[in-house]
Amino acid sequence: MIVNGSFARQVRLGRLFRRDGRRLLVVPLDHSVTDGPVTGGRRVNQLIGRLSDNGTDAVVLHKGALRYVDHRHFAATSLIVHLSASTAHAPDPDAKYLVASVEEALRLGADAVSVHVNLGSAEEARQVADLGMVADACDRWNVPLLAMMYPRGPKITNPRDAGLIAHAATLAADLGADVVKTPCAATVAEMADITRDCPVPIVVAGGPRRASTDDVLGYVRDALRGGAAGVAMGRNVFAAEDPGTVTRRLAELIHQIEPVTHQLDQLEVAAV
Repeated sequence: MIVNGSFARQVRLGRLFRRDGRRLLVVPLDHSVTDGPVTGGRRVNQLIGRLSDNGTDAVVLHKGALRYVDHRHFAATSLIVHLSASTAHAPDPDAKYLVASVEEALRLGADAVSVHVNLGSAEEARQVADLGMVADACDRWNVPLLAMMYPRGPKITNPRDAGLIAHAATLAADLGADVVKTPCAATVAEMADITRDCPVPIVVAGGPRRASTDDVLGYVRDALRGGAAGVAMGRNVFAAEDPGTVTRRLAELIHQIEPVTHQLDQLEVAAV
Protein backbone atom coordinates (compact mmCIF):
# COMPACT_ATOMS: atom_id res chain seq x y z
CA MET A 1 0.00 0.00 0.00
CA ILE A 2 1.14 3.57 -0.68
CA VAL A 3 2.54 5.18 2.48
CA ASN A 4 2.49 8.85 1.52
CA GLY A 5 -0.37 11.29 1.18
CA SER A 6 -2.86 12.89 3.54
CA PHE A 7 -4.43 11.29 6.59
CA ALA A 8 -7.82 11.03 4.83
CA ARG A 9 -6.31 9.41 1.74
CA GLN A 10 -4.46 6.90 3.92
CA VAL A 11 -7.69 6.02 5.73
CA ARG A 12 -9.41 5.31 2.43
CA LEU A 13 -6.45 3.36 1.06
CA GLY A 14 -6.50 1.32 4.25
CA ARG A 15 -10.10 0.39 3.52
CA LEU A 16 -9.09 -0.81 0.07
CA PHE A 17 -6.08 -2.81 1.29
CA ARG A 18 -7.97 -4.02 4.33
CA ARG A 19 -6.68 -7.60 4.48
CA ASP A 20 -2.90 -7.27 4.66
CA GLY A 21 -1.91 -3.85 3.32
CA ARG A 22 -0.33 -5.28 0.15
CA ARG A 23 -2.81 -7.30 -1.88
CA LEU A 24 -6.12 -6.48 -3.50
CA LEU A 25 -9.04 -8.41 -5.00
CA VAL A 26 -11.33 -6.11 -6.95
CA VAL A 27 -14.45 -7.24 -8.80
CA PRO A 28 -15.53 -4.68 -11.43
CA LEU A 29 -19.27 -4.69 -12.08
CA ASP A 30 -19.28 -1.77 -14.52
CA HIS A 31 -19.64 -3.98 -17.63
CA SER A 32 -23.39 -3.49 -17.93
CA VAL A 33 -22.98 0.10 -19.15
CA THR A 34 -20.71 -1.13 -21.95
CA ASP A 35 -22.38 -4.42 -22.86
CA GLY A 36 -25.85 -4.47 -21.32
CA PRO A 37 -26.97 -6.90 -18.57
CA VAL A 38 -24.08 -9.26 -17.88
CA THR A 39 -24.66 -10.85 -14.47
CA GLY A 40 -26.36 -13.99 -15.76
CA GLY A 41 -29.76 -13.08 -14.37
CA ARG A 42 -28.46 -12.40 -10.85
CA ARG A 43 -29.58 -9.21 -9.18
CA VAL A 44 -26.63 -6.89 -8.55
CA ASN A 45 -27.50 -6.58 -4.86
CA GLN A 46 -27.57 -10.35 -4.39
CA LEU A 47 -24.32 -10.73 -6.29
CA ILE A 48 -22.51 -8.09 -4.23
CA GLY A 49 -23.67 -9.80 -1.08
CA ARG A 50 -22.08 -13.05 -2.26
CA LEU A 51 -18.87 -11.27 -3.21
CA SER A 52 -18.63 -9.45 0.11
CA ASP A 53 -19.35 -12.58 2.15
CA ASN A 54 -16.54 -14.44 0.38
CA GLY A 55 -13.69 -11.98 0.73
CA THR A 56 -13.61 -9.50 -2.13
CA ASP A 57 -11.77 -6.35 -1.08
CA ALA A 58 -13.66 -3.97 -3.38
CA VAL A 59 -16.27 -3.79 -6.10
CA VAL A 60 -16.50 -1.26 -8.92
CA LEU A 61 -19.95 0.13 -9.68
CA HIS A 62 -21.47 2.96 -11.65
CA LYS A 63 -23.32 5.56 -9.61
CA GLY A 64 -26.87 4.54 -10.50
CA ALA A 65 -26.38 0.94 -9.43
CA LEU A 66 -25.97 2.07 -5.83
CA ARG A 67 -29.71 2.78 -5.67
CA TYR A 68 -30.32 -0.97 -5.73
CA VAL A 69 -27.56 -2.15 -3.40
CA ASP A 70 -27.77 -2.73 0.36
CA HIS A 71 -25.22 -0.46 2.06
CA ARG A 72 -24.52 -3.16 4.66
CA HIS A 73 -22.58 -5.17 2.08
CA PHE A 74 -19.86 -2.52 2.34
CA ALA A 75 -19.10 -3.11 6.00
CA ALA A 76 -16.36 -5.52 4.88
CA THR A 77 -15.93 -4.46 1.25
CA SER A 78 -14.83 -1.18 -0.29
CA LEU A 79 -16.81 0.77 -2.87
CA ILE A 80 -15.08 2.11 -6.00
CA VAL A 81 -17.30 4.34 -8.13
CA HIS A 82 -16.41 4.21 -11.82
CA LEU A 83 -16.37 7.60 -13.51
CA SER A 84 -15.91 6.50 -17.17
CA ALA A 85 -18.38 5.06 -19.62
CA SER A 86 -19.00 4.05 -23.23
CA THR A 87 -21.09 1.44 -25.01
CA ALA A 88 -20.18 -1.36 -27.39
CA HIS A 89 -22.51 0.23 -29.97
CA ALA A 90 -20.66 3.54 -30.28
CA PRO A 91 -18.87 4.48 -33.53
CA ASP A 92 -15.66 4.19 -31.48
CA PRO A 93 -16.18 1.80 -28.55
CA ASP A 94 -12.65 2.59 -27.32
CA ALA A 95 -13.64 6.20 -26.59
CA LYS A 96 -14.37 6.72 -22.90
CA TYR A 97 -16.17 9.70 -21.38
CA LEU A 98 -16.58 10.95 -17.84
CA VAL A 99 -20.12 10.45 -16.54
CA ALA A 100 -19.54 11.24 -12.86
CA SER A 101 -17.20 13.32 -10.71
CA VAL A 102 -15.06 12.71 -7.64
CA GLU A 103 -17.33 14.96 -5.59
CA GLU A 104 -20.38 12.97 -6.70
CA ALA A 105 -18.67 9.70 -5.80
CA LEU A 106 -17.90 11.04 -2.34
CA ARG A 107 -21.53 12.02 -1.83
CA LEU A 108 -22.44 8.44 -2.67
CA GLY A 109 -20.05 7.03 -0.06
CA ALA A 110 -17.18 5.88 -2.27
CA ASP A 111 -13.87 4.78 -0.78
CA ALA A 112 -12.17 5.34 -4.16
CA VAL A 113 -12.88 6.18 -7.79
CA SER A 114 -11.74 4.68 -11.08
CA VAL A 115 -11.25 5.94 -14.61
CA HIS A 116 -10.58 4.06 -17.85
CA VAL A 117 -7.94 5.05 -20.42
CA ASN A 118 -7.33 3.22 -23.71
CA LEU A 119 -3.71 3.93 -24.62
CA GLY A 120 -3.44 4.21 -28.40
CA SER A 121 -7.14 4.80 -29.07
CA ALA A 122 -8.32 7.50 -31.44
CA GLU A 123 -9.70 9.37 -28.40
CA GLU A 124 -6.57 8.93 -26.28
CA ALA A 125 -6.07 12.70 -25.84
CA ARG A 126 -9.46 13.16 -24.18
CA GLN A 127 -8.96 10.17 -21.90
CA VAL A 128 -5.48 11.20 -20.76
CA ALA A 129 -6.74 14.71 -20.07
CA ASP A 130 -9.68 13.26 -18.10
CA LEU A 131 -7.27 11.13 -16.06
CA GLY A 132 -5.24 14.19 -15.17
CA MET A 133 -8.35 16.17 -14.23
CA VAL A 134 -9.71 13.36 -12.06
CA ALA A 135 -6.31 12.94 -10.37
CA ASP A 136 -6.35 16.63 -9.48
CA ALA A 137 -9.82 16.28 -7.96
CA CYS A 138 -8.68 13.19 -6.05
CA ASP A 139 -5.80 15.20 -4.59
CA ARG A 140 -8.21 17.96 -3.61
CA TRP A 141 -10.65 15.58 -1.91
CA ASN A 142 -8.09 12.97 -0.72
CA VAL A 143 -9.69 10.11 -2.64
CA PRO A 144 -7.68 7.11 -3.94
CA LEU A 145 -7.65 6.72 -7.72
CA LEU A 146 -7.66 3.42 -9.62
CA ALA A 147 -6.61 3.96 -13.24
CA MET A 148 -7.74 1.23 -15.63
CA MET A 149 -5.12 1.39 -18.38
CA TYR A 150 -5.43 -0.70 -21.54
CA PRO A 151 -3.23 -0.67 -24.67
CA ARG A 152 -6.16 -0.66 -27.08
CA GLY A 153 -6.56 1.11 -30.40
CA PRO A 154 -6.04 1.04 -34.18
CA LYS A 155 -2.27 0.63 -33.97
CA ILE A 156 -2.21 -1.80 -31.03
CA THR A 157 -1.54 -5.29 -32.36
CA ASN A 158 -0.52 -6.97 -29.11
CA PRO A 159 -2.29 -5.63 -25.98
CA ARG A 160 -0.11 -7.88 -23.79
CA ASP A 161 3.13 -6.41 -25.09
CA ALA A 162 5.30 -5.78 -22.03
CA GLY A 163 6.57 -2.42 -23.29
CA LEU A 164 3.04 -1.14 -23.85
CA ILE A 165 1.85 -2.35 -20.47
CA ALA A 166 4.84 -0.73 -18.76
CA HIS A 167 4.13 2.53 -20.59
CA ALA A 168 0.45 2.44 -19.60
CA ALA A 169 1.32 1.81 -15.95
CA THR A 170 3.92 4.58 -15.90
CA LEU A 171 1.50 7.02 -17.52
CA ALA A 172 -1.09 6.33 -14.82
CA ALA A 173 1.41 6.61 -11.98
CA ASP A 174 2.95 9.82 -13.35
CA LEU A 175 -0.48 11.45 -13.64
CA GLY A 176 -1.44 10.60 -10.07
CA ALA A 177 -3.03 7.14 -9.84
CA ASP A 178 -2.73 5.27 -6.55
CA VAL A 179 -3.38 1.85 -8.10
CA VAL A 180 -3.14 0.79 -11.76
CA LYS A 181 -5.14 -1.91 -13.51
CA THR A 182 -3.50 -3.26 -16.68
CA PRO A 183 -3.48 -6.43 -18.74
CA CYS A 184 -1.09 -9.08 -17.48
CA ALA A 185 2.12 -9.49 -19.46
CA ALA A 186 2.65 -12.73 -21.34
CA THR A 187 5.28 -14.12 -18.95
CA VAL A 188 6.01 -13.99 -15.23
CA ALA A 189 9.45 -12.50 -15.91
CA GLU A 190 8.00 -9.68 -18.04
CA MET A 191 5.39 -8.93 -15.40
CA ALA A 192 8.09 -8.87 -12.73
CA ASP A 193 10.02 -6.24 -14.70
CA ILE A 194 6.89 -4.09 -15.05
CA THR A 195 5.87 -4.26 -11.39
CA ARG A 196 9.43 -3.69 -10.20
CA ASP A 197 9.65 -0.43 -12.12
CA CYS A 198 6.16 0.89 -11.34
CA PRO A 199 6.00 3.11 -8.23
CA VAL A 200 2.38 2.20 -7.42
CA PRO A 201 0.65 -1.19 -7.05
CA ILE A 202 -0.53 -2.93 -10.22
CA VAL A 203 -3.60 -5.15 -10.32
CA VAL A 204 -4.04 -7.17 -13.49
CA ALA A 205 -7.21 -7.30 -15.53
CA GLY A 206 -9.11 -10.58 -15.50
CA GLY A 207 -9.20 -10.87 -19.27
CA PRO A 208 -11.52 -13.11 -21.31
CA ARG A 209 -13.60 -15.94 -19.85
CA ARG A 210 -11.52 -18.98 -18.96
CA ALA A 211 -12.51 -22.60 -19.26
CA SER A 212 -12.38 -23.47 -15.57
CA THR A 213 -11.79 -22.08 -12.11
CA ASP A 214 -8.41 -23.82 -12.08
CA ASP A 215 -7.47 -21.88 -15.22
CA VAL A 216 -8.51 -18.64 -13.51
CA LEU A 217 -6.47 -19.46 -10.43
CA GLY A 218 -3.44 -20.42 -12.53
CA TYR A 219 -3.60 -17.09 -14.34
CA VAL A 220 -3.82 -15.18 -11.07
CA ARG A 221 -1.03 -17.23 -9.50
CA ASP A 222 1.33 -16.28 -12.33
CA ALA A 223 0.36 -12.59 -12.03
CA LEU A 224 1.13 -12.64 -8.30
CA ARG A 225 4.44 -14.38 -8.90
CA GLY A 226 5.21 -11.54 -11.28
CA GLY A 227 4.73 -8.99 -8.54
CA ALA A 228 1.12 -7.93 -9.18
CA ALA A 229 -0.67 -6.63 -6.10
CA GLY A 230 -3.76 -8.58 -7.12
CA VAL A 231 -6.45 -8.65 -9.76
CA ALA A 232 -9.44 -6.63 -10.91
CA MET A 233 -11.50 -9.49 -12.31
CA GLY A 234 -15.06 -9.19 -13.53
CA ARG A 235 -16.58 -11.73 -15.92
CA ASN A 236 -14.54 -14.68 -14.64
CA VAL A 237 -16.20 -14.02 -11.27
CA PHE A 238 -19.71 -12.69 -11.87
CA ALA A 239 -20.39 -15.03 -14.83
CA ALA A 240 -19.16 -18.11 -12.97
CA GLU A 241 -21.64 -20.80 -11.97
CA ASP A 242 -20.90 -20.00 -8.33
CA PRO A 243 -19.40 -16.48 -7.97
CA GLY A 244 -19.08 -16.84 -4.22
CA THR A 245 -16.87 -19.92 -4.43
CA VAL A 246 -14.65 -18.38 -7.11
CA THR A 247 -14.32 -15.22 -5.02
CA ARG A 248 -13.37 -17.16 -1.91
CA ARG A 249 -10.70 -19.18 -3.74
CA LEU A 250 -9.29 -16.02 -5.31
CA ALA A 251 -9.19 -14.23 -1.97
CA GLU A 252 -7.36 -17.12 -0.35
CA LEU A 253 -4.83 -17.22 -3.18
CA ILE A 254 -4.25 -13.49 -3.45
CA HIS A 255 -3.58 -12.99 0.23
CA GLN A 256 -1.05 -15.77 0.65
CA ILE A 257 1.34 -15.98 -2.36
CA GLU A 258 4.68 -14.16 -2.31
CA PRO A 259 5.70 -12.49 -5.61
CA VAL A 260 8.77 -13.42 -7.60
CA THR A 261 10.18 -9.92 -7.07
CA HIS A 262 10.05 -10.38 -3.29
CA GLN A 263 11.74 -13.77 -3.55
CA LEU A 264 14.47 -12.34 -5.79
CA ASP A 265 15.10 -9.51 -3.32
CA GLN A 266 15.53 -12.07 -0.53
CA LEU A 267 17.98 -14.05 -2.64
CA GLU A 268 19.98 -10.91 -3.41
CA VAL A 269 20.18 -10.00 0.27
CA ALA A 270 21.28 -13.54 1.14
CA ALA A 271 23.96 -13.42 -1.54
CA VAL A 272 25.40 -10.21 -0.06
